[in-house]
Amino acid sequence: MEMYRASAAQVAAAIKAGEVTAVEVMTEHLARIDEVNPAVNAVTTLLAETALAAAEEVDKQRAAGVPLGPLAGVPLTVKENIHVEGSATTMGVPRFRELVAAADAPPVRRLRAAGAIPIGRTNLPDLTIGGMHTTSTLYGDTRNPWDPNGRTPGGTSGGDAVAVATGMTPVGLGNDSGGSLRIPAVFNGVAALKPGYGRFAADHRLGDHEPTLASQLLPVDGPIARSVADLRLVCEVLAGADGQDPRAVPVPVDGPVVTKRVGVVTDPGGHGVHPDIEAAITAAADALRDAGYLVEEVTVPALDDALEVYAGLISTEFSLAWPAIRPLLAPNTQLHMELSMQLRPPLDLAGYIQLTAARLGVQRAWTKFFTRYPLLLGPVSTELAPPPMVPSDAEQHERMMGPVRLCTASSLVGAPAVAVPVGVFDGLPLGVQLIGAMYREDLCLAAADAIEQRFGVLTPIDVRLDRG
Repeated sequence: MEMYRASAAQVAAAIKAGEVTAVEVMTEHLARIDEVNPAVNAVTTLLAETALAAAEEVDKQRAAGVPLGPLAGVPLTVKENIHVEGSATTMGVPRFRELVAAADAPPVRRLRAAGAIPIGRTNLPDLTIGGMHTTSTLYGDTRNPWDPNGRTPGGTSGGDAVAVATGMTPVGLGNDSGGSLRIPAVFNGVAALKPGYGRFAADHRLGDHEPTLASQLLPVDGPIARSVADLRLVCEVLAGADGQDPRAVPVPVDGPVVTKRVGVVTDPGGHGVHPDIEAAITAAADALRDAGYLVEEVTVPALDDALEVYAGLISTEFSLAWPAIRPLLAPNTQLHMELSMQLRPPLDLAGYIQLTAARLGVQRAWTKFFTRYPLLLGPVSTELAPPPMVPSDAEQHERMMGPVRLCTASSLVGAPAVAVPVGVFDGLPLGVQLIGAMYREDLCLAAADAIEQRFGVLTPIDVRLDRG
């Protein structure tokens, strides 16, 4: 097997068995990036020199009989808003192109300790503010390999999703605060794990500036991979308390056995759903039934309240920082954020404080839901991947962001979720998500694995890369 087509688990096993060297694996992935990246523009910065040196060290350890980690020699891409020692955390904007990290962020440090090797950095929207599409001032547009001209790769972790989908890496590390892992995963035919709040340690500080409340509660770092098994492997490496992040909890990866009951929602909020998305959810529900799950139609708890709280928290906090943030952004990204604040006006202090109370009420409603339905199956987006563009007016903004409302609500709650493909419809990959109670990533992964067993792994792909 060509190593760029192998899963992370297969790569690590082959290196441990001596079937291939870590240097050979790294060299093949670097060649794959050289071949594919010009067509899709997902990898922004190559870390070839340090990656090959780290691969050589893995090979020396194996030759010396040193036990290897579970991800030994596995290439890893990292989104450009996560610190990698010796590499700039540009966040896609010129202002930070010289902001070289002095140390790895916690998830990068943990993955390195398990043997994974950063091979490159990946594209994202300016400051991760760009709606559904991955385009940055520094690096331009990332393209969806399934339809480079007609469909966005999604955002904001679109660079990692495309890199994984096209075989440039078996694992990408991105983040999600409202769908930013799950959306590009399903748009590119790969899988993603959005961990629950506190499950993985993270550090999103720029310098010594601590994030404000919404930026503490909503964004989480997590993996994109081609298989659910690889997501599970990375989850086991990243889970646990960490001295660098007081939010990270010492909770076991596997929780107690619960009833295999799944609530399914096709059209959260009743705003409409594309028939192909509806068919994908039905197919996933059938796969779960065949795997022994009880599947019942449900209504998402407190959905409208969740959307109102999320929008109010984000809008209010961004409005305070907007004078400093605005000059860093490209005009189209500025407009996206201005439309967001226009549609969801910032609140005064009393209103903002009330939203922090309302958030707890939403969490309480979801917790009650999960006592009966340990899992919720639903769409990542109720519409197909839109064109590769940033919204230019309020109508476009609502049309692009409204369909991902289930992602928005689950991020507010802090619940874990796994996005998994369910096949190809009319030439485009489609997928679903499984959302679980706090710290029950294990349940999400198990159900996603049952779906993957039915529909298989769709990537890496070579199709359409030659279409300019």
